[in-house]
Amino acid sequence: MAEPALTLVSGPSRSGKSRWAEHLAANSGLPVLYIATGPLRHGDDAWRQRLELHRQRRPASWPTWEVAGGLSEALDRVEPGQLLLIDSLGTWLAHHLALESGEWAHCQAELLKALGRCRSAQLIVCEETGWGVVPATAIGGRFRDRLGSLQQQLHQRCLASWLVLHGRALNLLALSQPVPSP
Repeated sequence: MAEPALTLVSGPSRSGKSRWAEHLAANSGLPVLYIATGPLRHGDDAWRQRLELHRQRRPASWPTWEVAGGLSEALDRVEPGQLLLIDSLGTWLAHHLALESGEWAHCQAELLKALGRCRSAQLIVCEETGWGVVPATAIGGRFRDRLGSLQQQLHQRCLASWLVLHGRALNLLALSQPVPSP
């Protein structure tokens, strides 16, 4: 059995990537299951407001699973025949940022396997990092490097890939050429 469709939607903060992903999901013709990976961050009013904006935009008919760092396990519980809108890869990665290299490699491999086992189409929102100043901290560099590497691995499986900048969505598969492997 072939893997279900995988679509990536990436972009920097406040680019409109989540809104574009929601638009794609709403127009997919499939029932949508929204999977949130962000932490609740009690006491962080700005984060709480951001989550509330996301909640208000989503149709009430979309069930929501708040899985935090447990994305791989959640994917194994998904019923086939729906579209999973996973928002976001970066917040999922942040839950696992303290893992050492070997543990991270295992965690990443588990996610990739779970995505492959999942019998529902997947639309994954992911942040773009590393376009500017090199992070001043080791953990910032780790986040940037791990996210970039994971995005490249996921992109190899994509049937669609979108880059959202300044509220505009660009179809990367239509506008780009693959970078040769080393």
